[in-house]
Amino acid sequence: MDKSPPATIRAATPADAAGIAAVHTQSWRETYTGLIDAAFLERMTNPAARERRAASWVQTIERQLEQVFVAEQIDHLGRGEVVAFASVGPARDHADYDSELMTLYSFRRVQGQGLGKALLQAVAKAAGAGGAKNMALWVLAQNPTRGWYAAQGAREAGAKTDGDLQEIRMVWDDLAGLVG
Repeated sequence: MDKSPPATIRAATPADAAGIAAVHTQSWRETYTGLIDAAFLERMTNPAARERRAASWVQTIERQLEQVFVAEQIDHLGRGEVVAFASVGPARDHADYDSELMTLYSFRRVQGQGLGKALLQAVAKAAGAGGAKNMALWVLAQNPTRGWYAAQGAREAGAKTDGDLQEIRMVWDDLAGLVG
């Protein structure tokens, strides 16, 4: 039986930036260790990178560059902790797609609680409210969450290679299927 406290899905505020950065860097370590170059992973997740990410998330949220949502759990002392987050924005390099799932990360310890699905639905609903009809994302080819996206109704629709990394485009042709 899961004894984790319930989580609240809500729009992120600039005050959430440090928590988002903590999830972002830790989930990279938990997911990508052994899958990508160790030196690159260290540069992307070290304390300096975490600080840069926090500053970047403040700007992203304040300037509304993306719509950002967090999953927050309240501990037994009443303190909130960001344990997962997701963001959506205009599609950058996905021809024929209106929106892009920019991020969806969680601590490993909260995976399997439905937070990823709830965050995915929140960003899809937000994108749809902004007029988007569909959504795409890039996922590292060897990322185990690739199958999870497929289970959420995404299909593979191409690939790109950047240096040693291959990414797969995953798409939802109709956002209504995610928010219904």
